[in-house]
Amino acid sequence: MYKFLTIADVAECLNVSAGQVRTLIKSGELPAIQVGGRGQWRIDVAELEAYIERGYTKTRDSFQVSSWQN
Repeated sequence: MYKFLTIADVAECLNVSAGQVRTLIKSGELPAIQVGGRGQWRIDVAELEAYIERGYTKTRDSFQVSSWQN
């Protein structure tokens, strides 16, 4: 079963602005769907968790590369 969050929910989870979440969606970094007649964005909780995990991996990898360069 899917559980969806609004842009405001995701912004609160990530402690960023709603505009920053929209930018993540439009860039494709954070997959989302549009629902309803007004095309409101919804983000699957699993997609948000995957985005966060990719962020951790990217950060971890960047530190490992930095360690080798020093």
